[in-house]
Amino acid sequence: MMDMSRPLVEIQGLTKVYNGSKLAVNQMNLVIPRGRIIGLLGPNGSGKTTLIKMINGLLTPTGGKVLINGEPPGPASKAVISYLPERTYLPAGMKVKDVISFFAQFYQDFSIERAYNMLEILAIPPSAQLKTLSKGTKEKIQLILVMSRQAQLYILDEPIAGVDPAARDYILHTIMSNYGHQSSILLSTHLITDIEAILDDVIFVRYGQAIMHAPAEAVRRAHGKSVDAYFREVFAC
Repeated sequence: MMDMSRPLVEIQGLTKVYNGSKLAVNQMNLVIPRGRIIGLLGPNGSGKTTLIKMINGLLTPTGGKVLINGEPPGPASKAVISYLPERTYLPAGMKVKDVISFFAQFYQDFSIERAYNMLEILAIPPSAQLKTLSKGTKEKIQLILVMSRQAQLYILDEPIAGVDPAARDYILHTIMSNYGHQSSILLSTHLITDIEAILDDVIFVRYGQAIMHAPAEAVRRAHGKSVDAYFREVFAC
């Protein structure tokens, strides 16, 4: 039985080196607790996506370890993690309704009712072929697929980067209203202003290391400015 008193994710001395010399993640230590929305923030090339892929078991660490519910990534972790990658991955020849059916067959925790409700609100026809849809619409569909699961950890890599501003509020509302109080969301983005209001915690990443992990409100109180403004100061954006 799962020990709910244990952190959802534990990252210990995690390192990833590409091609024997390129250090992407460097001795990173992190704990991701349950029931939090966490912003994973850092400039391009800071190691965010590499970290995300190692948590998902898509990359093998060079050193250190990732534990999800106390176990390394594997079939058990894939069953409790719902992952939205940065790039569109849906097959162009499929219809929206077919992708939903596929996810429903593949994931036991997938809610068809929730998926169709979000499609209706975003005015996306289930019978549409993916190849006829815009990049932004396909990204909305991917988010719908991810948030239609009852996962323990949602990992969203740039979920609103390609979405028109008019849809961002709904997408953030969708994220907020479709995860349980024992679940957590790890949200990587460069659009900090748009998502700051929903963040419980923030992690700043630089050169493959987590240089700060703190409650968002504590950052605002300590520095007298928004998380976005403090991020720009730290990283000289």
